[in-house]
Amino acid sequence: MNEEIKQLTELQVIDLEIAEFDAEINAEKAELAKSDKAFNERQVLIEELKEKIEASETQRRELEGQLADDLSRIKERQSKMMQVQTNREYQSLLKEIEDGKKNIKEKEEEIVRIMEAAEANSKILAEHESLLKDEKKALAKESTQVKKKAGAIEGKKAKIVAKRDAMAKKIRTSTLKNYDMLRTRRNGKAVVGVVNGICQGCFMSIPPQHFNNILKGDRILNCPTCQRILFHKPESDKE
Repeated sequence: MNEEIKQLTELQVIDLEIAEFDAEINAEKAELAKSDKAFNERQVLIEELKEKIEASETQRRELEGQLADDLSRIKERQSKMMQVQTNREYQSLLKEIEDGKKNIKEKEEEIVRIMEAAEANSKILAEHESLLKDEKKALAKESTQVKKKAGAIEGKKAKIVAKRDAMAKKIRTSTLKNYDMLRTRRNGKAVVGVVNGICQGCFMSIPPQHFNNILKGDRILNCPTCQRILFHKPESDKE
């Protein structure tokens, strides 16, 4: 195998290992982010419940004020009934009193409904506040654990990165640049073997003359289809 390709395959092993470390760290952070999102969503829900309860309380107070006005108005009409001189006036006042009592009943029923809804929301609020308290403790604990795990992984990764940097210095700048570009575009696999004339990156056939040149192994050659760097890999070595 060409020495430069050999260096690239060894470098790729290290880069894939670094990628695994990054994936582990990202997985830990993703789980923490999910917990944090759930915590924030519950906080929003609690605030919404508080607003509903406050709105219910405001509405109840307004209705109670209106109810007091209605009662006062009925008493006033009842007092006037003692002073009316005609049946027409009497019937008019009687209708006002009956309508007032009807309005009072409707308001009283609405007040009861509002109070029941507020009570139900208060119970739900208490449950969510209790859950939020537990989640806050769990989130703090999880955050500490994730930082600890991520720190340990970063420590292992740093050693591999140092090894990678030392190895990369031995490779020509242009070759390394091309390798890094392919690694980014091809999901970490920039260098792949060719087994029986088939690229193990895109699994497309390599033209015969191109394959013969790969067999010589005297220079870097790329796959005509996926552009990955190729080296000959005997079928007995196929994973």
